[in-house]
Amino acid sequence: MEFKENNSFSLDWDDRFTEDVIRLMDAIEATPPPPPPSSSSKKRKSAVHHQDNLKTGRQLPHSILSPPPSFPSSFAPNTRLRYPPLRFGGHILYSFTEDEVENAAMELLKIVEIKKKEMGQVVLGFDIEWRPSFQKGILPGKAAVMQICCDSQYCYVMHIFHSGIPQSLQVLLEDSEIVKVGVAIDGDAVKVFSDYKVSVNALEDLSDLANQKFDSDCRHWSLAALTEEFICKELPKPKKIRLGNWELYPLSNAQLQYAATDAFASWQIYQVLKSLPDAVKDPADKQSETILSQ
Repeated sequence: MEFKENNSFSLDWDDRFTEDVIRLMDAIEATPPPPPPSSSSKKRKSAVHHQDNLKTGRQLPHSILSPPPSFPSSFAPNTRLRYPPLRFGGHILYSFTEDEVENAAMELLKIVEIKKKEMGQVVLGFDIEWRPSFQKGILPGKAAVMQICCDSQYCYVMHIFHSGIPQSLQVLLEDSEIVKVGVAIDGDAVKVFSDYKVSVNALEDLSDLANQKFDSDCRHWSLAALTEEFICKELPKPKKIRLGNWELYPLSNAQLQYAATDAFASWQIYQVLKSLPDAVKDPADKQSETILSQ
């Protein structure tokens, strides 16, 4: 079936993304976070004196403590290697009416049952998209698109803004034996429940899983950072698509590819992370944790 896009609405939405707006968003994202305040083991005589020491404290430059890194003659020190872009190359199955989404979910449930018999556990890459708000006091739109990837061959993109969540899709989402993986997936589950009163169960956050492999509790991985680290690919995140109108029917080819690639990235990263051994904690760290827990 051939679809025609609502060009007037789409153009009005794209008008919000002027070159100045995009440059401003790039500048905000590129701004590094402020460094943490330095600490001192010595007691200070006054709060003012303490603040002055924080401001004027000096440390030996890192270049003095370690030899400078060597770079190939063709690279400047600030050169960042670029990975090839990640792109889902399988079949993207797009559905938007209630009947179409119901049939897609039923098909996906059949695939899940087959994989259960073959592998025991089934893992799905999961993500959602919604229309953002650019005006103060106006809330973002409800979850508009749900993408689910079961392997490297098929990704289901469901336009739930138009279809709602039919019965078979609800069964899939609430099944506690079907693991759904993604970054900040708890927040996605909360939004789905808030918008549709449907629970998404059996969640695993890829950022937490990565920290488990690296013995780190504090790093908040983005999906793009995980893609570069574990797949050696760059995850395209064009702002005109990421911040676009996901409610508009039909989704463009670029939106479909973006949605499918995000869900596929989550699925593939999980396969890589699960193949890695968990980090082994230092005995001293284990002893400290034991003391703190007592």
